[in-house]
Amino acid sequence: MDILLSQPRGFCAGVTRAIEIVELALKRYGAPVYVFHEIVHNQHVVNDLRQRGAVFVDQLKDIPAGAITVFSAHGVSRAVVNEAAQRQLEAIDATCPLVTKVHRQAQRFARQGYRLIMIGHAGHEEVIGTMGSVSVPMALVSEVKDVATLNFLPSEALAYVTQTTLSLDDTRDVIAALQARYPHIEGPAVDDICYATQNRQTAVRTMASQVDLVLVVGARNSSNSNRLREVAQRDGTPAYLVQDEHDIDPRWLHGIRRVGISSGASTPEVLVQAVIRFLNSIHPGEVVQLPGIEEHVMFKIPVALAPVPA
Repeated sequence: MDILLSQPRGFCAGVTRAIEIVELALKRYGAPVYVFHEIVHNQHVVNDLRQRGAVFVDQLKDIPAGAITVFSAHGVSRAVVNEAAQRQLEAIDATCPLVTKVHRQAQRFARQGYRLIMIGHAGHEEVIGTMGSVSVPMALVSEVKDVATLNFLPSEALAYVTQTTLSLDDTRDVIAALQARYPHIEGPAVDDICYATQNRQTAVRTMASQVDLVLVVGARNSSNSNRLREVAQRDGTPAYLVQDEHDIDPRWLHGIRRVGISSGASTPEVLVQAVIRFLNSIHPGEVVQLPGIEEHVMFKIPVALAPVPA
């Protein structure tokens, strides 16, 4: 059974930066360093940082006053920023710069007097943070059918922003539905979705046409990993989301000649390699790295963690 590896896969620049921020904070300030929510959606990464002294919390009240606190890559609302300031927390923002870009888009539209719509998944940290980044109400739509439930008048000035980790196809359909109902609506193009999301989904779509089965390595609560699985399935290729090799059911492999593997933007490569070793132990075959986009994007770390000049 041959294995085809999608390219690109795994860590994006925003995830790499967020993890590095926690590591640098631990090195500079020592443990404990508190992290508001999971720094990224991957339990392997979270457990590794926890063993090194990071403490993950879901409420700021669980952080001692004045403690070093890192905001996760998904971004936070203004209310969280204000509460952290009130508690005199030494806050370090690990929000992905592309999520920050969405916050600024929403804030610009709000200043210009637009009524706002967010395309995203209810309850996701990025959506909560984005909707809370403005002081005006923001409607949320997740699917095309949700557009029909909106109560805006056609004459109102409307604008939308999008969660960065959505399916490009689904987002395109939702935007089309919004434009059909509200022809004058403003918003970024679908291509404004995170470069890493686009690259990984495009690579998985190409790979899925060449294999009998797709395995996406990623956390169950990872939005971008779930979207990769959906992209593969949309064209008819069976696809499963696995957190690691222990999630693989050997029955999935019966009659399979080629397996395609990708991984979410918050998945470390060590988990992908463990999956490859497991598959090879059952059905040895060739492992082929597919051609694809090579990403060289790097985001700067916060000034507070920059190296001190000698």
